[in-house]
Order: sequence, then structure tokens, then C-alpha cells
Amino acid sequence: MQVSIACTEHNLKSRNGEDRLISKQNTTTPNVVNAARAKFRTVAIIARSLGTFTPQHHISLKESTAKQTGMKYRNLGKSGLRVSCLGLGTWVTFGGQISDEVAEQLMTIAYESGVNLFDTAEVYAAGKAEVILGNILKKKGWRRSSLVITTKLYWGGKAETERGLSRKHIIEGLKASLQRLQLEYVDVVFANRPDNNTPMEEIVRAMTHVINQGMAMYWGTSRWSAMEIMEAYSVARQFNMIPPVCEQAEYHLFQREKVEVQLPELYHKIGVGAMTWSPLACGIISGKYGNGVPESSRAALKCYQWLKEKIISEEGRKQQVKLKDLSPIAERLGCTLPQLAVAWCLRNEGVSSVLLGSSNPEQLIENLGAIQVLPKMTSHIVNEIDNILGNKPYSKKDYRS
Repeated sequence: MQVSIACTEHNLKSRNGEDRLISKQNTTTPNVVNAARAKFRTVAIIARSLGTFTPQHHISLKESTAKQTGMKYRNLGKSGLRVSCLGLGTWVTFGGQISDEVAEQLMTIAYESGVNLFDTAEVYAAGKAEVILGNILKKKGWRRSSLVITTKLYWGGKAETERGLSRKHIIEGLKASLQRLQLEYVDVVFANRPDNNTPMEEIVRAMTHVINQGMAMYWGTSRWSAMEIMEAYSVARQFNMIPPVCEQAEYHLFQREKVEVQLPELYHKIGVGAMTWSPLACGIISGKYGNGVPESSRAALKCYQWLKEKIISEEGRKQQVKLKDLSPIAERLGCTLPQLAVAWCLRNEGVSSVLLGSSNPEQLIENLGAIQVLPKMTSHIVNEIDNILGNKPYSKKDYRS
């Protein structure tokens, strides 16, 4: 509330000053008027940089397509960073499900297909995922400027000071991540969850610091509420710091509310984009669980007992029925069910990039094929899918790209 009041007072003072300036112009000499106008232009530029003159309309962001690969690129939120609309995530797979050799195969396929976004986190495989990713990048020798590498901070170790979003852990945690990645900087550093034990001003100041120190280009949030993201933005504007540009959120056929209702409003108001993960709902939408839980699947792992319980639950069985009803649509479009699910995520133009998680080259190649399905996602097809799912969230405002 204090932040909102401070911002409102700043706006009122700026506008009152503008009114007084205009009234003075009617009674002063031309030289004074010109000087006043110049001063006002300077004030306007400064005020605009602080967010005082926020345009009511959103910036039109163009989607470009790579001629060689067909990959599409979008702005990350309203920042100028261009990211491939499909990215490769390392959760569960790197340092866990797959070997280092398969990880290299996946990254090579992704990069040669036009993917420039690779996402990881300090907590993935206790840091091993970052090590594997860094080793592959060094071996392949791809131009650093052609890559968008992102990592996430929160769970860095067992000690009390090695987790959370304190200034200490953000700085030390990012330094440790960069060492494992063998990089001088990451393009985006994410706060991997909100931290109620750390003041928001401390979090924003620490993120601003690591960016100013060249350790990161941008920062974002992951699994934060709309209110928490707005608070971070307000604090950044109040103290002239750097606000977040993106929220990482779960988004798939059975998880829609946040990305389709809350994030579009944040995008239009403050420019925060969406980078989504788990487009196949941890494999539920892949079709592999239609007849139970295969031993080779993720749900069969001990640490994913929760996923197995979710699949065999009554709600899980209902989801499998809906997936069977969606299969004819996929067949009609000449694609697989996973490709349809990924293309469905991409059809939301508020989504900057969808992170794919693959355990083998065949699966990755299949999912990358969703790019070819995207043009077929007409309003008629989307409505047909909505009718089968029956879970389209209610929004007071129509979403516009």
C-alpha cells in the first residue's frame, strides 16, 4: 500500500506541475516559454522512465521466423530480448533421467532446429544439470551471443544461508551457478519461488545489483503470484531499480487460469511476459499413461510418487478420457497429441516461449514439430478443444495479443 501511495503521489505532483507550467506560459515572454518547454520535455523524459507516463495501449511485438529452420522468435515480455518460442529445459532430465551423451544430442538437435533458449536451475540434480549444460556449451563452441541461457535461484544448499532470496544467496548463488555453467553471465536469472522471509526491496536490489555487475542481463520470477510480481515492479519503480521482465509458469491443457487470466493483465500493465513449462503436464498429455504407469516413465520414479498418484486418481482418469476425445482433432490436423498440446500453448500470443522437457531425441524432434501445427490452430479448432476440456477460465476482459 505504501508503494502504491508513493507512486500515486509522484504522478499527481508531476501532473500538477505540468498544469502550473502551462498556465505560466500564457503570461511569460517567448524566451521564458521556450526554456520552460525544454525543462518540461526533460522532466517528461525522466518521468516516463519512471513509469509515470505509461501508455494505455501495449507495444505491438512482431513474431519473426528463421528461414532455415522455421523456428519462430518472440520478445520476452516487453523487453527487447528475442527468444525462440520453444526452449529446452533441463528439469528432471539433465543429471537424472538421461546420460550426458543424450543431453548433448538433445541440445544439438534443439540448437540446429533454431532453439536459442536453454533453461536450468541451481537445484536441478543438486547443481549437476548446470554442470552438464556448461560442459556441452563449452564443447560445442556455439557463439555465446547466439544463446539465451537462464537459471533459477532459491534452493542452493542445505545450510540456512544457502537458500531463499536474501541478497547474500542471490549474489553467492548466482556466482556458484556461473561457475558450474562456466559462463561469465546468464541472460535471465529467475527467483525460483517467492520468499516471505526476505523483504521485496532486498530482492529487487539484489537482482538489480547482479545485473549491474554484468552477472545477468535480465531477471524474472517463477511461480510468483500476480500480486507479488506487481509488488516487485512497484518497488523497482519507486527506487529506480530494475523490474522483472518475465514469469515462469506451468501451462498446459489442464492448467490455464494463471497464464490466460492473470499474466495477460500484468503484460499489458507492466510488460511482464510468460515463459511456460510442462506443456505435456509432466508427460500426462503424452499419451503414455493411457493404460497405467509404464516402468520407464517419470511417474515410476520414487521421487515422483505424487505424479503417479495424480495419474491414477479419479481426476487423472477423467483427463485421460478427455485426451482420447482430443485425439481425433490431432489426427485431422495431421499431428500427434503432444504436438497438438504444445501448439495449443504456443497459440497464446502472450506466451513468449514454451520450455520443452525431453528424455530422448525422438521425443524432442516430435515436440519441435509443433511449430508446423501452429498455423492450423484456428479459432474454430481452439473452440473445439475448449468444448472438450470444459475448463476455459473466465476473464472479464478479452485477451488481445
